[in-house]
Order: sequence, then C-alpha cells, then structure tokens
Amino acid sequence: MNFLAHIYLSGDNDNLRIGNFIADGIHGQPTDFHPEIQKGIMLHRAIDTFTDAHPIFRQGTRRLHANYHHYAGVIMDIFYDHFLAKNWQNYHAIPLADYAREFYALLHTNFAILPPRSQGMVPHMVQHNWLVSYASLEGIARTLMQMDHRTQKKSGMTSAINELNEFYAEYEAEFTAFFEDMKQHVVTKLAAL
Repeated sequence: MNFLAHIYLSGDNDNLRIGNFIADGIHGQPTDFHPEIQKGIMLHRAIDTFTDAHPIFRQGTRRLHANYHHYAGVIMDIFYDHFLAKNWQNYHAIPLADYAREFYALLHTNFAILPPRSQGMVPHMVQHNWLVSYASLEGIARTLMQMDHRTQKKSGMTSAINELNEFYAEYEAEFTAFFEDMKQHVVTKLAAL
C-alpha cells in the first residue's frame, strides 16, 4: 500500500493518520511520539506485513517480477493507490480532492513533529497533489518515473505503466478483492493495538 491507502485505512483519527504517514521514516520503537501517532506507525507496519504476505498481492507481483525484481512490490503499492483513487467514491463520502486538501492541511498544522524525511517530502506532495494525481494513468506514470529517478534508473519502474495498461482489468479486480480483506484486517488490528 502506498500513501493514499495508508492514510485512508487510518480512518478519521488525525494522530493515527500522521503516524501511518510517517512510519516509513521511523525505525525501531516509536516512543518519542504521542501514543496515537505510535499506534499509527504500528498500524502502518501491520498493513505492510499483511499486504506483502497476501496471496492476491503476491499474484500481482509475480506479473512484474521478471522485469522489476525486488521493486515489484513497490510498483504494486503504486498500482493499488491508483485503483483506490480512481474508485474513491466507492470508499469515502468526501471527494478525493477535498480529502487530500484536508490531509495536506493536517500535515502543515503538524509539520514541526514530522521527521526530517517527511518534512522534506511534504512540499512536493502538496505542490504536485500526489494523492489526487494517483487517480489518473498520467499521474501514475509520473509517480513511477519519479520512483525510477530515485533509484538512479536502476529499477526501470518508468516502464511499469505498460504492465498496468496490459493487465489493467486483472489488477483492478485483484485490488478490489484484496482491499476488502485489508479493511477487515485493519479493524481487527486496531482493536488489538
């Protein structure tokens, strides 16, 4: 799961959303944060573990593995954010543009508590409206190109838009089934955290 899915799966709890958003930049036990932010970080890790082990997600990564090797999972995360954004009205009552604007405002309000990695990313995220851009194939192509650039073009991720186009119906159906399982998992996990 990429940014949009992690934020969405945090529900309406602002501290949970912040924790889930910053989790990739936090190593070890996140004891320096508000308890609800810590919970968001732990939720993020649980989401990643569940995703990586899920048979539907693994089925999708197999289509990508020959060309992208260990980047296949990263690409799948981006694909899944595309399908969440594209079908947003099926998952949330607030339009995606409004939801994204509200989340960006939350990040600005809490900017001082974000780790440096997140602080460095937020201006780019807001300027290019990443969360909304995921809804279009052009936005996904741009995201894949940026990710490829970050790996000094070692990943070849720019080309993954071809696989998305080729297997679009399959990936969308897989996402829809997977995401129902994920939502149930998050309910269970939140009750245990």
